[in-house]
Amino acid sequence: MKPKLLENTPRCNLAFTPTPFQKLENISRDLQCTLYCKRDDLTGFAFGGNKVRKMEYLIADAIDKQADTIITSGAYQSNFCRIAAAAGAYTGLDVHLILGGNKEPQLTGNFLLTNHLGASIHKVKSDEWRDWENERKSLAEKLRAQGRTVYEIPIGGSVPLGALSYVAAFYELLDDFEQIDASPTHILFASSSGGTHAGLLIGKWLTGWKGKIIGIGAAKSGGTLSEEIKNIANETAALFGIGINPGDIIVNDAYIGEGYGIPTKECEEAIQYFAQKEGIFLDRVYSGKAAAAVRDCISSDHINRKDDIVFIHTGGNVELFA
Repeated sequence: MKPKLLENTPRCNLAFTPTPFQKLENISRDLQCTLYCKRDDLTGFAFGGNKVRKMEYLIADAIDKQADTIITSGAYQSNFCRIAAAAGAYTGLDVHLILGGNKEPQLTGNFLLTNHLGASIHKVKSDEWRDWENERKSLAEKLRAQGRTVYEIPIGGSVPLGALSYVAAFYELLDDFEQIDASPTHILFASSSGGTHAGLLIGKWLTGWKGKIIGIGAAKSGGTLSEEIKNIANETAALFGIGINPGDIIVNDAYIGEGYGIPTKECEEAIQYFAQKEGIFLDRVYSGKAAAAVRDCISSDHINRKDDIVFIHTGGNVELFA
């Protein structure tokens, strides 16, 4: 049974859930394993992805707080900023986006869609996340001085309220397992700003699930990301009145390559592999690197082929058109 907190927390219905849960028959046959995929690329709203689940809670909270403006930040090809712009358009809130990068962006992919959605875009010539966040805070102060009621959202919506969405998604996963009589021992996915990862861990601790939740780092070192996940998990766990087990926080940062948003050879190969084996498209920032890790961990027997394995496809496919 889901905790009452999940049932009682306001949520704006945006996502098409539950998302599909499928066995990847061709890949399972090829790798001689049992691999399932949770299709959170198919959450639907504004081209979908895991950020839609988070935004359901965050936009509802903004409305509840009578905000008229939301501000968040990210890279030019940010999935979360795309969803924030779409949610603002849908609910009638003004959206200001701090978008950063050292290179002038082309009007493609997520950046193209964000422009179509009518958000006010503020460019920052920096690749550093802290610079984007500092600009967000500065802009929020200016808008409040103008009389606006501003709702600020950190990068990726990775705050306890956003993490709640993946606590709920964990219960959805357990329903998926039960419906097809699967007993997964490992859940793998791309981990970047920590909210999705923290939410899944809270779900594990609330339900007593015994498997491993493994985040494939896409942006930061394992140590840095683990600490951020721990902080979000601590704050989220407090809402449920439970403690956390830091030993359950597993981040594998071996597949980042040269850095955030920079494709690797293994990532490109995984994108081709999933497309040609299953007709599933991945992106070069998050899901492609996570899929490369899944493929490698199974092929190298770092994960037992006899185990049932779940890959959560967190979306981001729009990046392929960047």
